[in-house]
Amino acid sequence: MKRARILYDGTPQWCHLEGDRLHLENGASVAEIDAAFLAVTEPSKVLAPHLTYRSRCVEYEMTHIPEQPHFFMMPSTAVSHHGAEVQRPRGTHFLNYEGEIAVVIGERCSNVTPEVALERIRGYTIANDFGLHDLRHLDRGAMTRVKGIDGYCPIGPYLVDAVDLDPDDLTLRTYVNGEIVQEAHTGSDLMFPIAYQVADLTRHITLLPGDLILTGTPANSRPVEPGDVVEVEVSGIGRLRNTVVEMDHDLVQIGYQPEVTAATLHVALALPEDEAARRAEDYR
Repeated sequence: MKRARILYDGTPQWCHLEGDRLHLENGASVAEIDAAFLAVTEPSKVLAPHLTYRSRCVEYEMTHIPEQPHFFMMPSTAVSHHGAEVQRPRGTHFLNYEGEIAVVIGERCSNVTPEVALERIRGYTIANDFGLHDLRHLDRGAMTRVKGIDGYCPIGPYLVDAVDLDPDDLTLRTYVNGEIVQEAHTGSDLMFPIAYQVADLTRHITLLPGDLILTGTPANSRPVEPGDVVEVEVSGIGRLRNTVVEMDHDLVQIGYQPEVTAATLHVALALPEDEAARRAEDYR
């Protein structure tokens, strides 16, 4: 079943999709096109991996393919929803989309096997893990500011019950202004199955109901501009749509400032490291 959270009469309400209408628990219904979607979960934490798709490793011309997933954490305030705007700060240029499949945890989960991890998943949704790579030189690779900005993790529009999907047979596509820019299949491109990723995390971190786990993005993450419409589609779930806008205020001028470094260009444009280092000199 496809479930959603929407704003109805000023309050958040759960509903389910039948045809082109959303049906609320109180018997009311709303046309899907008219619904004000909210995030399908309010997590205590958001966890995400770095490189999990083989196509992305090949794109980076990596000589060593990761043998295990490596994770980072984002604040819950990064989470937003279908239809939300994504703000690029003034003076920055390298805001990248990353279409992803996301997991919402249904039961407390600690130190479990992949088989048990699957049983603890409430459902699957779609995420766009935006990253501002003008900040790539900060936080020693922890991604805190690159990906932790308010609204940089829109999810939705639907949460599909775990029993209704096979996580090893999902197709992901990302579109920018209607043009397809990413495409991958979890069965052929994802190096670490979703159940494995969740179980790996639970060895050290207790996952709570509602927690959000992203599972990585395939090749061809690239920068987008204000005005661009970015959509992420996952088979059996739907299509998440967000529009990039320019931030309506300036950032306070303290601490490190946005900068274009070799790391920025290597990640944002998937350039070889030596070429990224040469081209970064043009920005100095």
